[in-house]
Formats: sequence, structure tokens, C-alpha cells
Amino acid sequence: MLPSVYAPKDFKRLHAAGSIVARCFDFITPHINAGISTGDIDRMVAAFLRENGARSSSLGYKGYPKHCCTSINDVIVHGIPRDDEKLKKGDIVNIDLTAEYKGFHADSSRMFMIGNVDSRAQELVQTAQDAMNSAIAVCAPGVPLSEIGRTIESVVRPHGFSVSRDFVGHGIGKVMHDDPQIYHFYDKKWEKVKMVPGLVFTIEPMINMGVAGCKIDTDGWTARTADGCLSAQWEHTIGITEDGAIIFTE
Repeated sequence: MLPSVYAPKDFKRLHAAGSIVARCFDFITPHINAGISTGDIDRMVAAFLRENGARSSSLGYKGYPKHCCTSINDVIVHGIPRDDEKLKKGDIVNIDLTAEYKGFHADSSRMFMIGNVDSRAQELVQTAQDAMNSAIAVCAPGVPLSEIGRTIESVVRPHGFSVSRDFVGHGIGKVMHDDPQIYHFYDKKWEKVKMVPGLVFTIEPMINMGVAGCKIDTDGWTARTADGCLSAQWEHTIGITEDGAIIFTE
């Protein structure tokens, strides 16, 4: 049996956790403008979660020092918020946050474009979101996990972008990271693994303007594109139902 398979009563708890994540994004969105530091964003996230009876799943995870991830421009994932890092016009930034509420975790990320962003960067951000939404749309009982990656690649390739292969989506629920791994590119080994009702996981494609490879900063967390080109990511936590999929983090 697949891990990360939950009962209907658990879906209500996942909805509650996902709602807090979505409302946290709604709370911080008006403040994501040029001049704000990523450290300030992290403190806003921490305060919102605390006031709503939740906690950051990321803080302390394998030593991670902050409540969320803030990945700017060429950073693919896991950018660490800092007081000396301020957003400026023309930036694109991904904010990734995971919250635990009453024993269940929900994980989501959104892209923000700061001021006037050039057209190719806008295309990258939109393509990443379209790829995620298209992948969610194919999810249903009996569908192979490989269809997620196949669908994402079919959306991304016509734009000339690449899909990061170094990071994956994951099962989630009572723990933040669980099996199965969710590949955002096609791999035939996942053709034999079928979605079942109750399966809960994230879909979080990382789309690069240039090559798919990455390099890790000396902090051990920040992953940048190997060629310095821009990267964009969107993420939702979803659950498989009897006839399709629902999104917990909308």
C-alpha cells in the first residue's frame, strides 16, 4: 500500500491546515513589494501562523533556520530569508511555506513579480503555474504517477524552458515529507504506481529559463540554476478523491 493515504476524516484536517497556508499567503501578499526584506516576510509568516494556532513545518527541519523559503530570480528552491536581502523592481520571487496544524501539514508556494517584469520572465512564471494546474487536472484514481511528469513536460517544452530534475514533490500529511516522490518530468518507473483515493501529495514543478541543472550555495540550502538563468515554481497540496482530486491549499 502507498504511504500518505488518508481517510475522509483526515481530509477535513488537511483542509484546515491548507486553509491556514492559503490565508497566510493572502495576508502577506499586499506587502510583497520592492523594498521589503525577505527577513520581514519571514517574520510576517511566523506571526500569522502563531496567531492562527499553527506552526511552521520548515523551522528546524534538518536544521533549516527560518519559517518559510524565499527564492529570488535564479534561486530554484530553499532560499533562506535574510534582513539584508530586499526585493527590488524586476525581481521574481517564490515564497514557499508549510504549516502544521493539529497534527497535519500542508505545503504550498506562490510566485510574485515585483514591479515591471520583462515579458520572458512573465512567461516563465505563467508557464510554471500552467504546468502545475495541468498536472493537477489529470490526477484521479487509477492514473499512473508518471502522468504528472508527462503532463508538466508537455506544457513546458513548447516554451523552450526546462524542468528541474533535482527536486520533487512528495507525500504529505501527518509528516511534512513522505513517499511517494512526485517527479515533475516523465519517468517510466512511475507508470506502475497508480493513484488511489486518499493519497495526499504535493505537485511543485520548478521551471528554469535555461538549463535544468543546479548548484548549492555554501549555506547548504539555497539551490540556484547552474547557468544563472531565472527559475519559477508553484505548488499545491492535493488529495485524490473517488472521482478526481481536490486542492487543500487554495
